[in-house]
Amino acid sequence: MYAYDELDRTLINERVSEFRDQVKRRLSGELTEDEFKILRLQNGVYLQLHAYMFRVAIPYGTLSSKQLRRLAHVARRYDRGYGHFTTRQNIQYNWIKLAELPDALAELAEVGIHAMQTSGNNMRNVTSDQWAGVAPGEVEDPRIWSEILRQHTTLHPEFSFLPRKFKIAITASEHDRAAIKIHDIGLRLHKNADGEVGFEVLVGGGLGRTPFIAKTIKPFVHGRDILSYVEAILRVYNQYGRRDNIYKARIKILVHELGIEKFAKEVDEEWKQMGDSSLTLDRSAIEEVRSRFSYPAYEKLPHMPDELKQAAADPLFERWRKNSVAPHKVQGYSIVTLSLKPVGGPPGDATADQMDAVADLADRYSFGEIRVGHEQNLALPHVAKRDLPQLWKALDRLGLATPNVNLVTDIIACPGLDYCSLANARSIPIAQELTKRFNHDTAELIGRLHINISGCINACGHHHVGHIGILGVEKNGEEFYQITIGGRADENAQMGVLIGPAVRYAEVADVIEDIVEAYLALRDRPEELFVDTVKRLGVEPFKERVYATR
Repeated sequence: MYAYDELDRTLINERVSEFRDQVKRRLSGELTEDEFKILRLQNGVYLQLHAYMFRVAIPYGTLSSKQLRRLAHVARRYDRGYGHFTTRQNIQYNWIKLAELPDALAELAEVGIHAMQTSGNNMRNVTSDQWAGVAPGEVEDPRIWSEILRQHTTLHPEFSFLPRKFKIAITASEHDRAAIKIHDIGLRLHKNADGEVGFEVLVGGGLGRTPFIAKTIKPFVHGRDILSYVEAILRVYNQYGRRDNIYKARIKILVHELGIEKFAKEVDEEWKQMGDSSLTLDRSAIEEVRSRFSYPAYEKLPHMPDELKQAAADPLFERWRKNSVAPHKVQGYSIVTLSLKPVGGPPGDATADQMDAVADLADRYSFGEIRVGHEQNLALPHVAKRDLPQLWKALDRLGLATPNVNLVTDIIACPGLDYCSLANARSIPIAQELTKRFNHDTAELIGRLHINISGCINACGHHHVGHIGILGVEKNGEEFYQITIGGRADENAQMGVLIGPAVRYAEVADVIEDIVEAYLALRDRPEELFVDTVKRLGVEPFKERVYATR
């Protein structure tokens, strides 16, 4: 956990006071909605279909139990008793009253939580691997660098009014759980031949109307230079990025139009002009941030405790353990993923009671720490293996032990037309129906398969990179859905391929079943993943199965 210092606390509190005054002036009529819009967006407030939506930042996905309890309190006191965890490691509240927003923000500030730059044309919440700092094989904890970037970019005057929103993700593992290739800047922490820590820098990723996979512009930038290099990228974007066309304003369009070589040259020239930059990080600056992260006092524990051996006789426990428990870098400990995808439930939602209970379990079993992943699930990162049986029983009582992590029912979905004023179609009911179609036995037979659903072209559900992607579109006032297959968001990220014409709302679940049945018939062995079958055979065999009778 990172401990905020006095400067952080002062900044957050001053931001609350400033926003309270802005809301007061809006309610009195002194500010029009157009004048208020840019101010509320910079504080994470959207005007949705039914009410204001409030988006709260969870920097690099790390929460303390105290902070999670406060998020639960806000859900209970100011909303309708639940919150929605997003693909940006944020939490959203869909029913908050504008007049009460400053009070909610003030209560969050008391525990070091804010909503700065969770929307608007500025640097958004810096995201990272939800297993950061505990995953085996990491170069080092990427949250340290995420925090350095957070501090530098928060309310940065040059980057608070960019041509369009801007997103950075960081990973330090061989397997990319942070989806860095679909971000404006993706940073992969690694070591060069001399053993120095630095970053591969990728630029120009993003989904939405015009999706692109990020490309490498610098194979290695030393850690001490990462702030200056990122700033050079942003300066080039700020100078050349389109401001006359919202659809061409993202950096991915600039990179595409200039070409990656030309863009990289522009960044290098800007970087050289910065000279001996004051942004160069000396070791003491890095260590200062590193020192503010606290890590658990792990015990020396056996690799296979008696409690785990005894619990293995229970097939329900074993199913959950094999699905939801991952290796930890410290012997005797595990990382536990808590599925927020119950059968028939809205993906990514958690009630206030569940959040309070998870906070209690984090105190008991995970040194008071919780993580939020971009797949819209939670994780307890420091669980002793001996405690897994008791933790499982507690999670099962809460409805948070569904053993479907990374399976077909672990669906990523945006709120869609049920909430969002931009959406063309519903997402949540589609996800709910699909979780009912595929029971646990079927899901395990299918294996790893990610379904992503977006209610509009803005792609908040990351449908482009779903193994199966579902995009809601509107045709003559009716909901239709385009289906893509073969996408992925990991280190081998690629866009899915459209299989054919859009289908009606009532047909979507049947189409997905057809695709899955085709996969089961076409895979050459049970271990072949869906995306590998698609890569081997292409989309035609799936297209034939889906449209044969339609």
